Amino acid sequence: MSTETTIYLNLRQRLTSGGFPHGEKLRPEILRKEFNCSANTIREALLRLSTVGLVEFQEQRGFRVPELSDSLQHELTHMRILLECEGACLSIRQGGVAWEARLSAAHHKLSHIESRVRLSGGEVGPLITLWSTAEQEFHETLIDGCGLDVLRQTHLVVYHRFRQQLITSDREFIYIPENIEQHKMILDAALDRDEDAVRERIQDHLSRNLMHPLPIATASKKPLAKSIANLAT
Repeated sequence: MSTETTIYLNLRQRLTSGGFPHGEKLRPEILRKEFNCSANTIREALLRLSTVGLVEFQEQRGFRVPELSDSLQHELTHMRILLECEGACLSIRQGGVAWEARLSAAHHKLSHIESRVRLSGGEVGPLITLWSTAEQEFHETLIDGCGLDVLRQTHLVVYHRFRQQLITSDREFIYIPENIEQHKMILDAALDRDEDAVRERIQDHLSRNLMHPLPIATASKKPLAKSIANLAT
């Protein structure tokens, strides 16, 4: 892995796990000292991060971490619901036993970490990165049998931006008991190959992050699922 890629991934992890406060200015001349590289290398990584929405860039004003936004949080949550519902249903149809095994393994890892968080008595700092990585792995695995690279790539971009907006509340782990139950319900519905149930479980899991209810017309996405399924076959 190249130095530039390593720096990019390191900065992305910090941007999505609360390593930089919302609204903070990111100065290449300061970050270069931390990474022991040129300011231009840092600038290239930040420009790359700006193309996926994790950094804001303006000429003459430089780079900045995006501010919290209720409207953006709502839109990203809506997109996650759409993408994960469609991706999970396509994975149910096409993923096979190998996908089921990967999903079960990803859930086992996540469940173990969430159980440790619940029993930690408030000392959750060291578990933040572990939980964040395991949670992303579970949701990525949920859709990775869909057969659509663009759907998976789009979901990854949306997921990171979503995590960046929600990281302040995530760090408090106030939803851990709820998460444990909901992740298990999503897993069970997927392994039962029940598309209606998996849609319902995903929406139940994510809808607490919506700023206002979704339009009635989006409540049932079966026609969209069918059209995407046709593209995947």
